[in-house]
Amino acid sequence: MTTVRQRRVGKGTEGAEDQPSEETNVKPDGNIPSGGKLWNILSITVGGIIAISLGLLTSVYVATLHENDLWFSNIKEVEREISFRTECGLYYSYYKQMIQAASIQQGLHGLVYDNKTESVRTINILERMNVYQEVFLSILYRILPIQQYLEPVYFYIYTLFGLQAVYVIALYVTSWLLSGTWLSGLLAACWYITNRVDTTRVEFTIPLRENWALPFFAVQIAAITYLLRTHLQPVQERLTLVVVFIATFLFSLTWQFNQFMMLIQALALFILDCLDMLPTAKVTWLYIIQISGLLLVCVLQFFNSMILGSLLISFNASVLIARTIQKNLKKGGLLNRLGKLILHVLLVLCLTLLINKCIKKILNLESDEHIFKFLKAKFGFGATRDFDANLYLCEEAFGLLPLNTFSRLSHTLLFYIYVFVLFLMAVAAGIVAFRNLRNLTLFISLISGSNQVQLMEKMEECTITLKPDAAYSLVHTVLFGCLALSTMRMKYLWTSHMCVFASFGLCSTEVWKLILKCVHLYTSQRAQVIKYSVPIITLAYISYKFWPGIMEELSELREFYDPDTVELMNWIKSNTPNTAVFAGSMQLLAGVKLCTGRTLTNHPHYEDKNLRERTKQIYQIYAKRSPEDVYGILRSFGTDYVILEDSICYERRHSRGCRLRDLLDVANGHIMDGVGENEPDLKPSLYPRFCEEIKRNLPSYTMHFTRVFQNKTFHVYKLAKHK
Repeated sequence: MTTVRQRRVGKGTEGAEDQPSEETNVKPDGNIPSGGKLWNILSITVGGIIAISLGLLTSVYVATLHENDLWFSNIKEVEREISFRTECGLYYSYYKQMIQAASIQQGLHGLVYDNKTESVRTINILERMNVYQEVFLSILYRILPIQQYLEPVYFYIYTLFGLQAVYVIALYVTSWLLSGTWLSGLLAACWYITNRVDTTRVEFTIPLRENWALPFFAVQIAAITYLLRTHLQPVQERLTLVVVFIATFLFSLTWQFNQFMMLIQALALFILDCLDMLPTAKVTWLYIIQISGLLLVCVLQFFNSMILGSLLISFNASVLIARTIQKNLKKGGLLNRLGKLILHVLLVLCLTLLINKCIKKILNLESDEHIFKFLKAKFGFGATRDFDANLYLCEEAFGLLPLNTFSRLSHTLLFYIYVFVLFLMAVAAGIVAFRNLRNLTLFISLISGSNQVQLMEKMEECTITLKPDAAYSLVHTVLFGCLALSTMRMKYLWTSHMCVFASFGLCSTEVWKLILKCVHLYTSQRAQVIKYSVPIITLAYISYKFWPGIMEELSELREFYDPDTVELMNWIKSNTPNTAVFAGSMQLLAGVKLCTGRTLTNHPHYEDKNLRERTKQIYQIYAKRSPEDVYGILRSFGTDYVILEDSICYERRHSRGCRLRDLLDVANGHIMDGVGENEPDLKPSLYPRFCEEIKRNLPSYTMHFTRVFQNKTFHVYKLAKHK
C-alpha cells in the first residue's frame, strides 16, 4: 500500500465596465475625462499584474507541496511512477509510451492500434480515452531542445501545475467581470488557495483528467460572463464567442465527463432563457458552440459513439427544434406564458429522450449505461445487484458531500458569505423572473399612485441588481452545488465557483445598494465605502488566520514510501517476459502498465461495456469460485500471471456490503461473509473464497496456479498452460 511518511534526514482597484456606474464622473457628452481613462488603464494594469502573480504563486505553491509530500526529486523513477495512482498511472503511461517510441509516427500508430492495454484485443486509445493532451505534450517534449535540462516527468507535471495558474487567473477575471473591481478577483483567488483541500487535488492526482479540463472550463465561464454583458461591440462579441468555442473544445477534449458538465451548463442557460433573463441570440450561440465543440472532439476521437449518444447533443438539438416549433414563447400575460412555458419544457424533455433513444438504438450504444444504473440506484429508484453500479455506490468519492466540508469552508468565512449572497441573489432572481413572466401593465394600473411608484422603484432595483452575467452565475452555482451535494467527487466544480460567487457578492455595488435601500440607509458614498472596506477586512482576516498555517504546511517534509509495490514492479520487470499478460485489480494494473510495460487484462478506464464485463470476470479471483472456473476465466483473456492483493481479499476499509468481495458475492447470488443480514434469495456458495483458499497450496489449485512471488501485500501466481 502506498503511504507517505516523515522524511528522514540525510536522504484591488476597479476595472472598466461596459456601462459606467452612476458614481462615475462622466461629462454630458458621454466621454470619460482623460484623468478617468488614465485611472482605468492603471487599474486594469495593476489588476492584471496581481492576477498573473497570484496564478504563478498558486502554481509554485502546489508544486512545492507535491515535492515536499513525496520528495519527488530524490526518489527513484519507479517510485515516481507508482505515485501516479490508479487511472492517473494509466494516462501517464501513454505519455511515456509516446516519449519512448522510435518516432512520433510509430508512437501514434501504437496508440491507434494498441494491443497491450487489453489482452487479446486491439483497441484505439485515441478513440477510447481522452489522452490527446499526453500526445501533444510528448510531441512538444520531443521537438523542443529541453531534453538535456528537463526530464519528461517534470515537463509533464510542471505543465499541469502551470494550468493551475490559468485556473486561478480565470477565476480572478470572472469575479472581476461580475463585480467591476479586481479586489473581488483577489478575494476569490485567496479563498481558492486557503480552501485548497476542497477546491483542488492536483498536487496528489496530477494526471487526473479533471486537472486538465477544469482550467479550460474556468476560462469558458469567464468568457461567457463577458459575453453576457450588455452593449458589447460586434467585434468584441465575435472574439468572445471564439474564446468560448476554443475553451469549450479544449474542455471537451481533455475529460470524458465533459458532456455531463456541459449538460448542466445547458440546463442553466435553458432555465434563464425561459425566464427571459438572458438574451436569446447569445444563448443560441452558446448551444451551437457546445454542440460543435463536442462534435469536433467526436471526430478527433474517431467518431466515439459515447459522444454521439450524449444527452447534451440531444438536449441542445431539442431546445433549438422546440424553439422553432413554438413561436411567441415570451409574449402574453402570466397564465398564458406559464402555459406556454410548461408546454415548452415538456416538448424539450420528450424530444431529448426521443432523439437520444433513437441515436443509441441506431449506434447500439451501451458505453454509458453504468452511469444511469448508478444514478437510478443512488437516488432510490429501486435497489440493484448490478456489480458496476454498486462499485460506484460504495466508493466515498461518489457518495454525498460530507458535512465537514462546510465546516472547513466556514473557517475562511467563504461558506457564510456564499450563503448570504446566494440568498440575496435568489430573492432578486425570483422577483425578476416573476416580473418577466407577468405583464404588469394592468396590475400596476390598479394600484394607487404612491404604491405604484414604490413598486416601480422596487422593480428597477431588482433589474439593476440582477444583470444577465450575474443571473447566469447564480443558476450555475445552484446547479453545480446540487451536483456536488449529491456526488462528492464533483465538489471541485462547485467550490471553485463558490469562491467567485461569494467574492462577487461582497464586492458588488448592486448588492450593497439593494441591502442599504432595504434598510433605508443608502447613499452612493456609503455603498462605495462598504464595497471596498468589507472585502479588505475579509482579506486581512484570511491573511492573519491562514498565512502561518500555509507557511507551516510548506515547511513539512515527507517522502514517498511503498516498498512492497516497488518490490513487485522490480520483480515483474526482471522475472517476466515483455509479452506477459497480467490480471489483477484495475488500480494496480494501471501501475503495472506504467512501470513495466506489460500487457493487462483490465484497467481503470471504465467507459466501455466489454471492459466492465471483463473486469467483473477478472474479479472472480476475489469471489467464491472453484479454481477450475477462475483458471478458465483468466486463460480466456490470455492471462499468464495473476496478482492477488491482501488489502482486497481481507478488506476492512469498507463496511460489510460494500467490500469488493461482498459485491461479487451478491452479484453471484451468494451469501456475504461476516455477521449481518442477507437477502432471502442468496445462497451459500459451494466453494470457498478463491483468494484465501489458493494460499493453502491444495492440489486442485497447484495444478493450475504456481506461486512465483510474494511479500506482505502481494501474491503473484503463474498460470499453467494446459494443452
